[in-house]
Amino acid sequence: MSAPRPETILIRGADVLTMAAGDNPVPRRADLLIEDGRIAGLGEVLPVPDGAQIVEAAGRLVMPGLVNAHLHSSEMFYRGRYERMPLESWLCWSYPFLGSSPVDLEMLRLRSLLVAIESLRSGVTMISDDFFDPPTQDIERLGTVFKAYEDAGIRANVSSGLMNLPYLDTLAHARDVFPEEVQAQLDFPLTGAADYAAFCNEVFQSLHGRGNGRLRFMLAPSGPQRCSIDLMQACRDFARRWQVPYHTHVLETRTQAVTADKLFGGSIVRFMRDHDLLGPEVLMAHAVWVSDEDIALMAEAGVSVSWNALANLKLGSGLAPVRRMLDAGINLSLGTDGASSNDTMRLFDVIRVAGLISTATRAGPAQGLSAGEILQAATLGGARAAMLSETTGSLEIGKQADLILLDPSGGTAFTPSSDTARQLVYGENGSSVESVMVDGRFVIRDGVFVTLDEAAILAEIRDRMPAFLKMHETVEAANAFLVPLFEEVIGRCDGDRLSTEGERRLPC
Repeated sequence: MSAPRPETILIRGADVLTMAAGDNPVPRRADLLIEDGRIAGLGEVLPVPDGAQIVEAAGRLVMPGLVNAHLHSSEMFYRGRYERMPLESWLCWSYPFLGSSPVDLEMLRLRSLLVAIESLRSGVTMISDDFFDPPTQDIERLGTVFKAYEDAGIRANVSSGLMNLPYLDTLAHARDVFPEEVQAQLDFPLTGAADYAAFCNEVFQSLHGRGNGRLRFMLAPSGPQRCSIDLMQACRDFARRWQVPYHTHVLETRTQAVTADKLFGGSIVRFMRDHDLLGPEVLMAHAVWVSDEDIALMAEAGVSVSWNALANLKLGSGLAPVRRMLDAGINLSLGTDGASSNDTMRLFDVIRVAGLISTATRAGPAQGLSAGEILQAATLGGARAAMLSETTGSLEIGKQADLILLDPSGGTAFTPSSDTARQLVYGENGSSVESVMVDGRFVIRDGVFVTLDEAAILAEIRDRMPAFLKMHETVEAANAFLVPLFEEVIGRCDGDRLSTEGERRLPC
């Protein structure tokens, strides 16, 4: 159902919020000219080119599309299924160790389309999807995800995440807690660096750059404690060669911080620096338990951080020290994480919570993030984290036209109108999004999908879910005995003293 992209579009008379670096987050009345997918003009009362499609946008707010810097589409069918569990035991249900098998190709396609639909409907035009699809890296399955996002019209960095160290070796105390017979069940064959490099070469030649360049492959080694050094360095080399992110999880939970102390003798970030695994290509998801020394190393290397505030709250992982990161010069982006650790792909939900909880530190609310800083993280900060800051993230001449039109009169979030940036952060939930454009083409126009048959896709998912969830119940039952073992591991880690505690990271 892909619609042709008009050569020239003039969006006329809108209130434009550019989010360009250095600009105040204040809309100004302007026209926006789009030619061949790029922003060609931005100013008051632009002349109308011959043959241009005119979009009358008086009373509409136009801003860059939001960038979701970190998500796992593999959780999409587990929305609303779990609560009140820390990450290490929650993984037994959302990423089951035993009795599970990958979804079939049609379910994989539908799952990816559901991510795209919810994202685009709520104003997200760019996603970084680190989906998990064990036991092997499969180019047909990766291609299915690429094709779904291509059909939807969204911009995406995509990877099937991986780890290649035995999972119980990635958690302090796990070998002491788990019985030997259980350890044998959880020690799976794992991918080596050479095999993964061969897979990456094939992906870069066959899938990377599809959809007029909208769809890119990224490297996603799960975390420094979960991957061998040669695998991480191979991923780093691909990321630098192809100028794509090296997307990895760093210090999400206190259990991981304790593990890092035991595995690396202290800072996992210093370990990354010592093995040349830091650089501007690195996107760290979470970074909740980083120390001041870590922050200094991260800033020096130019890494980006995806702050996944909602998921960190739901799993009780803690509050990332985002003010200290920003003050150090670290690029901050925002992510939803997966729909089982957060239950939403709506980045506006994350935006609001991020603005609120940034004040929950000993420094007090005056040191919280401003609305402008939060919106910057959700747009240009996300684009920088995706290594696409020259392409998207702000409305500037020469960039691709990834933008959203909101109708402030369609609800109550902007009534009365006071401060647009603050009302976007604290009052908007995505319901004001009226139209969405990616790469200069409308994918949603006046509330209707142009690229997809949304109703048919959602109906097919609903039809298939009862059988899927019934099967998943048997998988949950097969993994239930692991939960108390992981809880014992967490309890032992909670009793350990960290080499650097720093600021309290758990909400009071």
